[in-house]
Amino acid sequence: MLSKETLQRLQDILGRQHLLTEPEDLTCYSFDGSGGDIAPQAVAFPETSGQIAQILKLANKHNFPVVPRGAGSGMTGGAVPTCGGLVLATSRMNRILEIDPENMIAVVEPGVITGELQAKLAHQGLMYPPDPASLKFCTLGGNAAECAGGPSAVKYGVTRDYIIGCQAVLPTGAVITTGVRTEKGVTGYDLTHLLIGSEGTLAVFTKLILRLLPLPEARKTFLLLFDSIKQAVDLVARVLAAGIMPCTLEYMDQTALGVIRDRLPTPLPEKTRALLLIEIDGSVDEVRRQGKRLRTFLENRQVMLREAKTKEEREELWLARRAISPATFALKPHKISEDVVVPRSKIPDLVRLTTGLARELELTILTFGHAGDGNIHVNIMLDKNNTNEYSRARQAKKRLFEAVIQLGGTLSGEHGIGTTKAPFLELEITPETMSLMRKIKHLFDPNNILNPGKIFPH
Repeated sequence: MLSKETLQRLQDILGRQHLLTEPEDLTCYSFDGSGGDIAPQAVAFPETSGQIAQILKLANKHNFPVVPRGAGSGMTGGAVPTCGGLVLATSRMNRILEIDPENMIAVVEPGVITGELQAKLAHQGLMYPPDPASLKFCTLGGNAAECAGGPSAVKYGVTRDYIIGCQAVLPTGAVITTGVRTEKGVTGYDLTHLLIGSEGTLAVFTKLILRLLPLPEARKTFLLLFDSIKQAVDLVARVLAAGIMPCTLEYMDQTALGVIRDRLPTPLPEKTRALLLIEIDGSVDEVRRQGKRLRTFLENRQVMLREAKTKEEREELWLARRAISPATFALKPHKISEDVVVPRSKIPDLVRLTTGLARELELTILTFGHAGDGNIHVNIMLDKNNTNEYSRARQAKKRLFEAVIQLGGTLSGEHGIGTTKAPFLELEITPETMSLMRKIKHLFDPNNILNPGKIFPH
């Protein structure tokens, strides 16, 4: 509980205008992309690592929870203040501190919008590859906390592959720096990668050192249209085995296509049941060779191939792809959104499972996402006010997770665990490993004040 004295001390640290306590303001910070509805007692907007350090020291002294928050776009409840307390919003820490083209690094604060950094880098012929669907509003600090991915992960990897160092504040208020500004560095434990993906439970990022790449000089975007879902998912692993290296390989089933059909630049044939969106980038010669190889690979297969002819057409395709998740609410008012991963060769088994669950449990379940790295988004649509439907949806989620583990997969590729997957974590993590993870949490956060209630099963 935040006492009046504690609130006054927070105002002294931040300034009155940077601490919210009115109920109507707190409501805006009671949820994230997963839903949730638990209001904090206050919301703080720090501007410096020193202010964050003071806040966390105060939290340790008076034993109140602190929940770090970027844009609140996470899908597993990581930014929901499940135990009340203080939300620590990083939106004021939104400066790009440095772009070093010679050494191809950038230094940023955690509140920088991912898409805004990418746009600024593009003007200098550089790129920061991680590209989550929410890139136009999600923050780099949130991306780091969840180890965000995106469509480009099949070629370029995920957030952990591009953060080479950081500054962070521990729950005790100590400020640490980790990692390097160089391509190599193996001095001491790799604390940088321990913090990435820790979902705001171990530290609060205050600076991130990012590795950059040259912007590819050419790009081609293809649509592969299929008459059956099986035909589409069977082809995914074979495309990569044929020596074709796309920067994105996205999959959409018929239901996913239905919610964005009107947003596509050209109409789809009525018989289309699934789609692969394949993009190739690199030098002009490399893109030409890869495009030719793709066309040759598809010659004797019953696949309709389309190529985006203009930059505008390509952008429309990606706007439609990124619109799938929010557009699904046209089907039902609520959903259970999962981001499971299986080996690419097992994608047909996963899609067959979800199709069977939908039929057996009389649910609308759609699948789409990053087929190139086996990361399939499974959306179970429902009306939570329908008790019976909600119960069936929860059963589908449990059976989905059990099957994913049996297929050699993992419960999350980029959304994290948060609160929504915590009850299922023991399906994947052994008791010995779970015990070690809890000890690490206690070492960093002995009073359990930083984002309590996340990751670990109760």
